[in-house]
Amino acid sequence: MKTRTILVSLCVFFLMSFLLPAADVYPGIDVLVERGFAPIQGKNIGLITNHTGISREGKSSIDILFETDKCQLKALFSPEHGIRGTSDEKVATGVDEKTSLTIHSLYGKTQKPTPDMLEGLDVLVFDIQDIGTRFYTYIGTMSYAMKAAKENGLKFVVLDRPNTIGGAKVEGGIPPLELCGKNTCIHPIPTRHGMTVGELALLFNKEFGIGCDLEVVPCKNWKRDMLFDQTGLMWLNPSPNMKTLNGAILYPGLGVAETTTLSCGRGTDRPFEMYGAPYVDGETVARELNSRNIPGIRFIPWTHIPTAQYHQFKDEVCPGVFAIILDREKLDSVTAGLHMIQVIQKHHPEKHIDRGGFKTETGDPEAWDKLTNKKMTPEEIVKGWQKDLDKFMEVRACYLLYQ
Repeated sequence: MKTRTILVSLCVFFLMSFLLPAADVYPGIDVLVERGFAPIQGKNIGLITNHTGISREGKSSIDILFETDKCQLKALFSPEHGIRGTSDEKVATGVDEKTSLTIHSLYGKTQKPTPDMLEGLDVLVFDIQDIGTRFYTYIGTMSYAMKAAKENGLKFVVLDRPNTIGGAKVEGGIPPLELCGKNTCIHPIPTRHGMTVGELALLFNKEFGIGCDLEVVPCKNWKRDMLFDQTGLMWLNPSPNMKTLNGAILYPGLGVAETTTLSCGRGTDRPFEMYGAPYVDGETVARELNSRNIPGIRFIPWTHIPTAQYHQFKDEVCPGVFAIILDREKLDSVTAGLHMIQVIQKHHPEKHIDRGGFKTETGDPEAWDKLTNKKMTPEEIVKGWQKDLDKFMEVRACYLLYQ
């Protein structure tokens, strides 16, 4: 019965996805070609990219920039998960088989391009599909690279792409400066920031004092309320365990559970949609979560076995819940995530604990204490963030490029 329920719900979701009108959205790489490579014409280029850096027709940005005579592609730089997006550990420097170009890893011993890596370059180009969440590391890599461009006298060009989970909603806490400065929390912005990488680059450059020579090549035909399945673009897993749009939508809120003693389903076919651990009573947790009537979402008991390397419960049976999105517009993933964490901790207080990263990913140093010891409701916690969010929204408005 449980399996039938989830299959019916998923079928409804996929049917609705097909009925959504898809736009002819073109990412920045296509707009760059359309403009005759004007921002980088005649320059020596270093490209920060991975497998998601493709044109609307599916051609790699590496190949496009390597084959044109408008510029000279001299070096490649890879973020977390590597140039092909398949690695789930630190990435080593290597060589691209097709172009014979050096691939400098920016997710290993070095996270910021060094002067030696940048020698002979005029421009750094960034082309990676982000998913719209502060603790997804690609925007941290972008910030580090922008600083390196400034320090070494290079221009920085962002080939923009849609925000996977849309550009209309802004949710979550804004971390204090002392929690920032790492790839998983590079700057004090909300958990779900509602900006494209190009818009973020503009904001980072001015508001956080980077000051590089920056140009953003915008997407074409993208609007703020579009999610990825409305763009007409091909979905490629942005990272090994970001396999579905639903997982990406849930990630800013429910995804913070991974900083606790919970599995988020890494290694399964639907990570960040299922949560559990060997000690969780999924039936009880699902029942209480649903009794809270959280808008846009419901939970069913679900058991999974995470198989991802280095997972805390690798190959162990993890009872828990599966999160089903009922209404993307009504869902506030951050609030829903706080509810889930509070309910699981309520029923398993000795085993469900914060492993140390909860404050950083929620953006609130007191979030765990508020949820568990002070017994504040998630809605009360979120309301406490509103003044900071209002201030951010005023700043953010200055850097928005799309309707």
